[in-house]
Amino acid sequence: MAAQVYLTRKGYQILADQLEFLKTTERQRIAKAIGEARAQGDISENAEYDAAKEAQAHNEKRIVDLESKLAAVSFIEDMNIPAGKVFIGATVELLDLDLNEKLVYTLLAPEEVELVDDGLSVFSPIGRGLLTKIVGDEAVITVPAGTKRFKILSITRP
Repeated sequence: MAAQVYLTRKGYQILADQLEFLKTTERQRIAKAIGEARAQGDISENAEYDAAKEAQAHNEKRIVDLESKLAAVSFIEDMNIPAGKVFIGATVELLDLDLNEKLVYTLLAPEEVELVDDGLSVFSPIGRGLLTKIVGDEAVITVPAGTKRFKILSITRP
């Protein structure tokens, strides 16, 4: 069984839609490519056939992965998370104290980060460094490029 996956309802729907696409449209496209490659004759030295079979294996692996994650979902909106602290699902407005720039991030599970424009994984260095902070706190966070300093300006929840 997969570990618990924390998603917003919107993120869940996007992943569910991706799963449906992979199970229907993408499977059909790959099956057609395999059929066309077989029609060319000897498949033992057929690069198109090998590529289509590899695409099929990748697609099936992704389907299993998504099904496993979706079966283990807890919705962030249903969790009893303190509103005044930075936790998963929070949108945080920050002031980068080194660059004097305002930034806005929404802390999310890695599965959902790429689905949101301002998404930030709670497992990233900055995401981990912001967890449990409150408005007014300063966070000094070590990132691969050095040290970043942020001030928490606001925290909102979905």
